[in-house]
Amino acid sequence: MPPLIDTHCHLDAYTSNNEVGEVLERARAVGVRLIVNAGTTVKSSRRCVELTKEFPELYAGVGIHPMDLTGVVDQGVYSQLLRHATSTDKVIVISEIGLDFLDNMPDRAMQYQAFREQIRLARELRLPIVFHSREAHDEVLRVLREERAYEVGGAMHYFQGDMNTARTAIDLGFYISLAKPLLRLPHLQVVAANLPLDRIVLETDSAPQPFKAKRENWTEPRHLHDIAGKLAELRGIDTGEVRHVTSDNFLKMLGDRGARVRSAVVGECYPSSF
Repeated sequence: MPPLIDTHCHLDAYTSNNEVGEVLERARAVGVRLIVNAGTTVKSSRRCVELTKEFPELYAGVGIHPMDLTGVVDQGVYSQLLRHATSTDKVIVISEIGLDFLDNMPDRAMQYQAFREQIRLARELRLPIVFHSREAHDEVLRVLREERAYEVGGAMHYFQGDMNTARTAIDLGFYISLAKPLLRLPHLQVVAANLPLDRIVLETDSAPQPFKAKRENWTEPRHLHDIAGKLAELRGIDTGEVRHVTSDNFLKMLGDRGARVRSAVVGECYPSSF
């Protein structure tokens, strides 16, 4: 079977590298061969980078999540993010950045400022953006357009929106990233069945979930297998085709870096898959 690529997760939140290794072992068993850890703070971004040195299949995103903001992204913070993003060629996206308009989130003016500055970082480094949007789709897409984020592209993370939102994001040059909500949300299943297959990538948004009573119920990259299977069912095609196309889409999303990543990770495991 073609390999799977997890576009977005947070394995950096595990404090034990041994546990990360166990998660990866279970992922390998279902053919997951590339996983992107997304930073949520400067410290988290640094750990995402550090993990890439220990685990070959791990790549990194650098960024500050809107709900984790404690201040503006000033020149000092920008410089730290820039340093982490340029410390290794395994940083391949700017993420997780965006806007979150739920109650009790950080000041919206601060969110806008941080989002715009981190889009600027992505454009400076020519890195795609995997972005967060909660209760803020219109504003997120407006800011991405104003800041010319289409010059680097990327993906709309953990998508749960409607077809109009998906089309707007696609028209702006972004992919739609589907996760476990696809398994349970009827409206999302309708959207996924009708999206252009060549604009879909997959993710799990995996992170430790101690609020779940049973450890085996925590979401992990291994669940990409279930997400791909559901998408195949909805579209009436073979799961292998979904795995092939969505992984290829991710590599295309990386632009010039995609060929290097394909050769370094995916190509070594499945030299004739793509």
